[in-house]
Amino acid sequence: MFKLLSILWNSFKMALQELRVNKLRTFLSLFGITIGIFCIIGVLATVDSLEANVQSQIKALGTNTIWVDKFDYSESGGNYPWWKYYKRPSIKYAHMVFLKDNMKQAEHVAFFLANSVKAAYKDNELQNVPFYGASEDFYKIQDLKISEGRYITDAEFVYGSPVCVLGYTQAENLFGVAENCVGKEISINGKKMNVVGLIEKRGNEQIGFQFDNCILASYKYFVSLFDPERSGNNIIIVEGKDNIPKQAVIDEIRGYFRQIRKLSPKQDDDFALNDIQLFGESVSSLFANISLGGWFIAGLSLVVGAFGVANIMFVTVRERTSQIGLKKAIGAKKSTILTEFLLESAFLCILGGLMGLFFVWILTMVLSSTLPFPIFIAPRIIVLALSICIVLGVLSGIIPASIAARMDPVVAIRTK
Repeated sequence: MFKLLSILWNSFKMALQELRVNKLRTFLSLFGITIGIFCIIGVLATVDSLEANVQSQIKALGTNTIWVDKFDYSESGGNYPWWKYYKRPSIKYAHMVFLKDNMKQAEHVAFFLANSVKAAYKDNELQNVPFYGASEDFYKIQDLKISEGRYITDAEFVYGSPVCVLGYTQAENLFGVAENCVGKEISINGKKMNVVGLIEKRGNEQIGFQFDNCILASYKYFVSLFDPERSGNNIIIVEGKDNIPKQAVIDEIRGYFRQIRKLSPKQDDDFALNDIQLFGESVSSLFANISLGGWFIAGLSLVVGAFGVANIMFVTVRERTSQIGLKKAIGAKKSTILTEFLLESAFLCILGGLMGLFFVWILTMVLSSTLPFPIFIAPRIIVLALSICIVLGVLSGIIPASIAARMDPVVAIRTK
């Protein structure tokens, strides 16, 4: 054990000495390692952070949920047959009521639709504000948190009362200070509404509902302003019970909806059942492909860096030939010489990798201050970076170390 620690310490000192004596040569040789690690860790950290942000937003859409819509979310690209889905019959509130009354495997069933409105408070007027209409269970599925005031009551849902809850950003836009919105009266397309609650600030949301920017009211009040048949954003959200398999919930919805639409066994579905969890899996696949691109770019830099480290080690072996001969003459084994040079090579790569990690850390500070979500370096990524450096160091130094280990001590001592 003591011998191993001694070899480790000597190899570490030799690596630092190489860096100190030949600063420019060592730095330029290690720069490829630095760039490679910077590319790999930079891409992985950014992709991981973005994916974590997107996945958290997908989870916020509801766990174990199926979205009944005209459009199929799993299809995309240039061949997306949007015209086929657009011509499908609209999803209606009555369909939601039927599912809610008949489904045995659903915990909650909600109806949602959206449009844009002109919102005003005194002389402050906003255009194209997202205006959401929802049924009672929507609040339970989305787990909305009200930071000020309250949510819409069941009675207000039933009677379509002119009340709403505001998203944090829209409350700031209308009132200056978001917390001042509760109890105030605003105008929506010329009609008066009372603000009863403020939705807790959620941050920038790229997927799903824009709760920070919305005005949320009951479905029955929404239809007093807009024709639900022309909304174009009507969906039913079904949350299955925890102990029920997702496919069983999908099958039950499909059976009831085909019954509602009076489709024969030979007719295709004229609706889409979108599993939000599958959407999350497709997002993971997309980010995995992005990461592969980062690996390819970084791989080229690491190959260049590996040749640089190998060059350092070849020069080091030549410069220390007489030292190697002296060590072998006093009894140093081939394995000891080999281990010392391999460890020195690994330490050099680790130094290059640490520089790369330092640059990535600076990058995360810059991006976190500009992007709407934090960039973080996961511990597993740091471990991966150091592991790559060690493996690369061993591979780069194995030929020079083998040459050093096989030297004849008599010839090596005489070499100047």
